Amino acid sequence: MAISWLTAAQQFLRLETGEVPLTPGRTVYLLKMKFGDGLRAAWYRDVVRPQILAAVPLELPEDKSCEIHALTSRDDWLNLVWALRSFAFFSGRQYALCIHDDGTLTDDAVRQLEVAFPHARLISRREADERLRPVLSDLPRCSALRATNKLAPKVFDFAFFLEADRLILLDSDILFFAPPTALLNALRDPAFCKNTLNKDWGAGYTIDLEKTRALLDFDLPPMINSGLGLLHRASLRFDWVEEFLGLPDILSHSHQIEQTLIALCSARFGFEMLPTEYDVHLGPHRPGAPIRHYTGPIRHLMFSEGIRSLARQGFLKSAN
Repeated sequence: MAISWLTAAQQFLRLETGEVPLTPGRTVYLLKMKFGDGLRAAWYRDVVRPQILAAVPLELPEDKSCEIHALTSRDDWLNLVWALRSFAFFSGRQYALCIHDDGTLTDDAVRQLEVAFPHARLISRREADERLRPVLSDLPRCSALRATNKLAPKVFDFAFFLEADRLILLDSDILFFAPPTALLNALRDPAFCKNTLNKDWGAGYTIDLEKTRALLDFDLPPMINSGLGLLHRASLRFDWVEEFLGLPDILSHSHQIEQTLIALCSARFGFEMLPTEYDVHLGPHRPGAPIRHYTGPIRHLMFSEGIRSLARQGFLKSAN
């Protein structure tokens, strides 16, 4: 006897989630979550994406002239594996790596990351909390932000655990498709003494540039994105962050506060934008661009466009 679409869908989703029972309403919701961005996105997200875990561990000699620091989570760690491996593949380099847990990583995710990147330092949220608490005790605004904002480790933990003079800032939702030449040139040049980051697709600060211009002793360029770039240790000053946290409306958006603080520190220290081919954008894929930042509105394209493109080029085979 044929079974109804609802029964079939519930049986399929139980295999995926282990949740019993599934009401009709929750079944529809889960189907939309799984297939809402189309079958292609679901295929490359759920079938192709995990295949990166079969790749041989990265055993290239570490370059400790700078460190890659990345914050990740239970939902994003597999994307981070793709980000890191595509960077290593197209750059031909393996810089020292430090991965920060936002407090949600599962034990299995930690094991998988340890296998994929055997030389990396993995910093648990608990360890970071214990280490940073006394450091920020005399900085009440910094302490309060770090205790309440999941993205705040990009400001505080990256700087505290940094073991080099330079830091490569890398978000989990970035893929590389060609050598990031401009970024690599900045990393290789000991005379390059500015921070450099990619440009956002729109206004992404928590502060109003016009209202705060008179309160700053430097010019803050618009649309600095905190997804990819080079930061210098000397720019990541907690006393500056404590000062900036006193600006009007700086706490107005929880998902933009760390970007605003990194932009402020960078602008005061000295800054230039990465070239336009590194810009965040929401339009079609730009042929020849070395990277793409698959930010929130286009996250599904990381699977249906980005991972699909890399897989079709034989990236998975080259990693084995």
